[in-house]
Formats: sequence, C-alpha cells, structure tokens
Amino acid sequence: MRLDQLVREIAKFGLVGGLGLLVNMAVFNLVRHTTELPVVRASLLATVVAIAFNYVGFRYFTYRDRDKGGRTRELTLFLLFSLVGLVIENGVLYAATYGFGWDSPLQNNFFKFFGIGVATLFRFWSYRTWVFRTLPVHEAVPPAESFLEQRRHEPGRAAEPVAPRR
Repeated sequence: MRLDQLVREIAKFGLVGGLGLLVNMAVFNLVRHTTELPVVRASLLATVVAIAFNYVGFRYFTYRDRDKGGRTRELTLFLLFSLVGLVIENGVLYAATYGFGWDSPLQNNFFKFFGIGVATLFRFWSYRTWVFRTLPVHEAVPPAESFLEQRRHEPGRAAEPVAPRR
C-alpha cells in the first residue's frame, strides 16, 4: 500500500472516529446527567450507540471501496472486534472508577476519553486487517500488441510485418 493511500485511510478513519467520539461522549454525558445509571453502564450504552454510528461511517465512507461481498461475515467481525474495543474502552473506565476511586465527572470523562483512545488503536488495526479487507489486485493482461512486439524482437527471429491499426 502506498503511503498516500494509508494517509487518506487514516484521515477518513479519523474523521468517522472523531464523529463517533462526539456521539459516544455526548450520549455518555446525556445518560449520566439525565438518569441514575452507574457510570460504566452509561458508558456501555454510549459505546454501543457509537459502534452503530461508526459501522455506517466506516462501511459507506472510510472503506466504501473495500470488498462488499460477505456482509454477514463483515458485520460479524465488526461486532466481534467492536466488542473487544468496548471491553478495552470500558475496562479503563471501570479500573479508574472502581479500582482507584476516581469518580468525579471530570475523571469519568477523562478516563472514558482515554479508554476510547486505547481502543481506537486496536479497532483501526483490526478493522483494516480483518473486517474491511482490500479487494485483491488483479494483474492487468498485457495487450496483444505488446506480445507481438516482444516476439518481433526475439534473437534469431526475422522481423515480421505488423499490420497497422485502422
């Protein structure tokens, strides 16, 4: 893969991921301030909403040129790797909140954001490697003229006239 293609892919992934981050944090804070759900449950709900948002963005924007065959397989793998990302993201928040007692709204938001960052590294690698696979590159078939040209220049072969194209 060329570097410019990778940079474009990272930019598109970052755009969708950034919007997903906003969705995730907005839902998290909305749920935290309007319900009595504990912090990690509110975070789990927000993460699930963001996963759904991100799938649409990744499939139809970031990886729209990737293999579209096997949507069931793609969605299954997306959900599997998203679940691992969910565990990473919310595991960080859980450890901070219940392991270290860091439970203020500012701390909740910081560790939620930090957990998203760690999980994003895993998600980028897994989505591009396993979920939204690149289409196989097919070798171009050389035109017949190139074969004739090659044969004409073989050692010990008399030059054969080639009819002009019309």
